[in-house]
Amino acid sequence: MLENFVSFSYGYNELTNMKNKHENMLMDIGIQKMKHGDHEEFLDQEKETVFLLLTGNITFNWNSQEKEAKRDSVFEENPIVLHVPKGIKVTIDTKAESEVLIQKTTNDKKFEPVFYTQKDCQSDIFGENVWNDTARRVVRTVIDYSNAPYSNLVIGEVINYPGKWSSYIPHGHPQPEVYLYKFNKEQGFGAGFIGEKAYKINHNSILCIPGGPSHPQAAAPGYAMFYCWMIRHLDDNPWTSRDNEDQHKWLLEKDVKIWPEK
Repeated sequence: MLENFVSFSYGYNELTNMKNKHENMLMDIGIQKMKHGDHEEFLDQEKETVFLLLTGNITFNWNSQEKEAKRDSVFEENPIVLHVPKGIKVTIDTKAESEVLIQKTTNDKKFEPVFYTQKDCQSDIFGENVWNDTARRVVRTVIDYSNAPYSNLVIGEVINYPGKWSSYIPHGHPQPEVYLYKFNKEQGFGAGFIGEKAYKINHNSILCIPGGPSHPQAAAPGYAMFYCWMIRHLDDNPWTSRDNEDQHKWLLEKDVKIWPEK
């Protein structure tokens, strides 16, 4: 399901919640938009929380620790993330107008809070030197099962170059996933697919992807597309792999030839 947000207001902008708004995503997700000089406090007694700085200049405080985070562009810079278990109070103070993505879900496990710097983020180039580079993109992974098996959440980012594809080859997985999109120019657009349905993606759109169907993405020529991807592990079934569509697996063959073949 697609939902478009023309812009975000100052304060908390709810995208999903576990009770009555895209509840099948099994996550509370929102954008905290703040002005210079704002002070916000966060404390959840039931859910682990991920704070991902989209843009701005902020200071995180938790457990007597303090870390500054500054990010000017989601397209040019890796994310900065704070991940805390339930019951940990976090405060955010701003030194400039800022947007912070907040992702939460239930988790009874105890773990130490983790602050991920831009250097801690894994950044990879996918789709290079295959299919005429038509699906070449940047994939950033911050939290997944490999580095945080105690968490019920996964979060990362994709930079989809203009006119190219991502989340390719078409694949799905049983776990629900949410994409939050931004474009380098706000009039930019792209296309998101869920199974056989296609959706026009705009700046600040979200796409809620239920477990199962494939979900490839494409950006219109001239417009770079960013999306933050967020997955909720299922109980006893964490997200660790993709289920590629059988009819497209031939594209993964070594030195595969695509039209025009000469």
